Amino acid sequence: MKNVLSIQSHVVFGYAGNKSATFPMQLMGIDVWALNTVQFSNHTQYGKWTGMVIPKEQIGEILRGIDEIGELKNCDAVVSGYIGSAEQVEEIVRAFHQVKARNPNAIYLCDPVMGHPDKGCIVADGVKEGLINQAMSEADIITPNLVELRELSGLPVENFEQAVAAARAILAKGPKKVLVKHLNKAGKDRTQFEMLLANEEGIWHIGRPLHYFEREPVGVGDLTAGLFLANKLQGKSDIAAFEHTANAVNDVMQTTYQQHSYELQLIAARELIINPISRYKAVKIA
Repeated sequence: MKNVLSIQSHVVFGYAGNKSATFPMQLMGIDVWALNTVQFSNHTQYGKWTGMVIPKEQIGEILRGIDEIGELKNCDAVVSGYIGSAEQVEEIVRAFHQVKARNPNAIYLCDPVMGHPDKGCIVADGVKEGLINQAMSEADIITPNLVELRELSGLPVENFEQAVAAARAILAKGPKKVLVKHLNKAGKDRTQFEMLLANEEGIWHIGRPLHYFEREPVGVGDLTAGLFLANKLQGKSDIAAFEHTANAVNDVMQTTYQQHSYELQLIAARELIINPISRYKAVKIA
């Protein structure tokens, strides 16, 4: 059994952050230790929410408690997602160092959620800078969207070629794998939902159908990052993990679309997460 410390947001209603990542990783056979950075009533893209940011000290306290019962050595990976304050970034990096000290083989996946005010995704001041200056170089795997790809690389990304160059630039900054969760307008085909995977062996592209929702569901990136990490921890190659992730997420989106839901239908699609019916293939970029 592989174990993941998942440091992300929590929503009581709906699916985002740990609510979007934990159940799918568990379905994939991963034991998830969920540590919440915030507890909100619902995700912020509703435009209103209640709840609170967890004090940064709690991250270290939770790690200390796990360590004191001798279990930190059994943590195989840390994943971070939505972060509630700039101070939490440093605490998360410190937490990974603690895990790494107990298990040198542990890896860190950073899902660098920087916010998208136009969509109503709000993050605290200083989080973006912390992710760029502290977390990125520590990450083994980083999973940006298009906006985050620009910020992390420091490059313009307006087309596919620039997206490939930006992914390569991030690899040079420390991460061993870069999974671009959504190319959006920088993709080859705007009628497709496109993703990139870059590692030291090359760059791969995959496209799947783009579902047109009245309101785009939230938590897709959290689901994507969690599934990719789960696949890697189960021993799959980068490409096999990439393909399973893309196909499973597509089936979740198809199920969500069919049910006319604003919230991801993870429970309804639970069997498809494990065994997707979609069969889209990754293509290596020459």
